[in-house]
Amino acid sequence: MESNESSYVSSPELAPKRPSPPPPKSPTSDSLEKPTYIRFLVSNAAAGSVIGKGGSTITDFQSQSGARIQLSRNQEFFPGTTDRIIMISGLIDDVLKAVELILSKLLSEINLEEGNDVDPRTKVRLIVPNSFCGGIIGKGGATIKSFIEESQAGIKISPQDNNYYGLNDRLVTVTGTLEEQMRAIDMILSKLSEDLHYPQSVNVPFSYAAAYNGVNYGPAGGGGKFQNNKEDRSNSMTIGIADEHIGLVVGRGGRNIMDISQATGARIKISDRGDFMSGTTDRKVTITGSQRAIRAAETMIMQKVAYASEKGVN
Repeated sequence: MESNESSYVSSPELAPKRPSPPPPKSPTSDSLEKPTYIRFLVSNAAAGSVIGKGGSTITDFQSQSGARIQLSRNQEFFPGTTDRIIMISGLIDDVLKAVELILSKLLSEINLEEGNDVDPRTKVRLIVPNSFCGGIIGKGGATIKSFIEESQAGIKISPQDNNYYGLNDRLVTVTGTLEEQMRAIDMILSKLSEDLHYPQSVNVPFSYAAAYNGVNYGPAGGGGKFQNNKEDRSNSMTIGIADEHIGLVVGRGGRNIMDISQATGARIKISDRGDFMSGTTDRKVTITGSQRAIRAAETMIMQKVAYASEKGVN
């Protein structure tokens, strides 16, 4: 699979340089009317700019676009990076409008700092579930080649890294001017949205961020890698969680606990009602797996508890 990719991914330098590219193909009316989403990475500093003072900028962008804009928390980074995750959801035109507002904002700040009069060629890294990358690539790389040619942007899909346990996403790097990037993103999102299963793939947009940072990922991905089938998974740890917070940890139908287990690779068991840690009214939560998986799962569970305590949610 990976050997084939080298023939159709493009570096920015290889992107065509024609002055007047054709406009992107319009998505079908059906896909325009259906909700979709897109995720991409921003630096921690850029995240602050997107949020704005007291959340004013992100609120304004949501109002202008009609899309919902979510941002991973401070220190919740995409595995192997120090970048936070932005997720935009809504109708496709609204999502694209929000993306353009955000990228324009970040570009204006680059121009202000560097005194550029001409739009520079910058990079934006989209997060795409691995199972949907094939649609972007196309048979023999035909689809991605056409996207590169029509948008004039460089488009490169990262190889799948099986060393990151539970990570099922890949990065699609789009390089070019803002106009070129938006043409490429329009094509990519329209293609993804043609698949009816794509909008359903965004159950837990930031779960791995908490999990991987729970094991101290370095800026370049050094340290903290989950090695598949190479670690002793017989370790276990029991922590106490206040009975009133168990519901939020478990989630409706057990969804939260299943998401945490899937993201970290740990097995999680919660004691029955009335079965408390000795001398407390805390329920027993037993986490089993590798030491890294245990620490990652504990981090995600405690974040749920912290959120419940902060908001007064039971």
